[in-house]
Amino acid sequence: MELKRVVVTGLGALTPIGNNIQEYWDGLVNGKSGCAPITYFDTEKFKTKFACEIKNFTVTDFIDRKEARRLDKFAQYAIVASDEAIKDSGMDLDKIDKSRVGVIWGAGIGGLETFQQEVTSFTKGDGTPRFNPFFIPKMIADIAPGHISIRNGFMGPNFTTVSACASSANALIDALNYIRLGHSDVIVTGGSEAAVTQAGMGGFNAMHALSTRNDSPETASRPFDATRDGFVLGEGAGALILEEYEHAKARGAKIYAEVVGGGLSADAHHMTAPHPEGIGVMAVMKNCLENAGLQPEDVDAINTHGTSTPLGDVAELKAITNVFGDHAKTLNINSTKSMTGHLLGAAGAIEAIASLLAIEHGIVPPTINHTTVDENIDPELNLTLNNAQKREIKVAMSNTFGFGGHNACVLFKKLDE
Repeated sequence: MELKRVVVTGLGALTPIGNNIQEYWDGLVNGKSGCAPITYFDTEKFKTKFACEIKNFTVTDFIDRKEARRLDKFAQYAIVASDEAIKDSGMDLDKIDKSRVGVIWGAGIGGLETFQQEVTSFTKGDGTPRFNPFFIPKMIADIAPGHISIRNGFMGPNFTTVSACASSANALIDALNYIRLGHSDVIVTGGSEAAVTQAGMGGFNAMHALSTRNDSPETASRPFDATRDGFVLGEGAGALILEEYEHAKARGAKIYAEVVGGGLSADAHHMTAPHPEGIGVMAVMKNCLENAGLQPEDVDAINTHGTSTPLGDVAELKAITNVFGDHAKTLNINSTKSMTGHLLGAAGAIEAIASLLAIEHGIVPPTINHTTVDENIDPELNLTLNNAQKREIKVAMSNTFGFGGHNACVLFKKLDE
């Protein structure tokens, strides 16, 4: 069976550095930090008092007030980003076969704020189980693709992938394979997360996973820097329209790039810590290259998982050096989490979008906030530090990893007619 070719024809983003694709890209190339003191709740008693929140966002500008009240933030974000991606794709929804259009969406946690609010309200009462009838439908992680399909009438495959921070990269790979195998013509894919809540911040603080650089929030996310002290929590959504190549060409769609490969692996090592030698990361990049039919020398740029954690950054760069050999020194390597923070289940989607836009514009966004060299990192690697770099990019790789040892890797290629 000959596999179908798959291309990206639409993008949408709602991020801490921009509320649409153009704003997001402008923020990336200009090295904008999305981190600031938390505004959603009182952080006086929290170890970490900052995060990468969405800014200047009013949900009723995009979604009817009554409908919005029935949605957790993570689902609101999903709808806003997917609406932008669908519009960007130029699809005429009255002319396509909606039974051939699916929605595969990633969320690592889902409706955390809704869960927190409902349980907190219950525990303050007399023990009578009074809960909002929308509690469960607002909270469950699979509800976002459900709402996207209902909103647009898409009747193809519809589900959520959950693999912690790798969730939306997993969704993208599933979408790639459904189209490759001929099961769908179009898949709306991506991911969303809204975990900047008391429960989210408190939980990650308890794990000692978050940066506590409260004196300088805007520089707290500093991947690859010797003084990094943990990741910065972010929120938002990224959406991509994946489409079978001939289907896209027939309707004259703009094509950002081809999705040529996806790889998956497991560390099989620890609940939250990466394997120190990056064994699982090496495997996932090799899997992805093999799946794409490419050699390491074909890759020009890698947007790393790069969370700004002491262990994770070093392990990933070791893996890159092992897989790419001497070619690793010619790559542009970066971490856009230095600007957006870590969007958990949405990270893979917004970072895939960053890779696609890098291909389109010939610019690699920077890894900001780097001041101190880490002696455990090869100094010959080009980590695209502090300033964007111009470069023709024919092939870009995007890495995303999650608690539980879940690893996902995606490869994008400038379209070869």
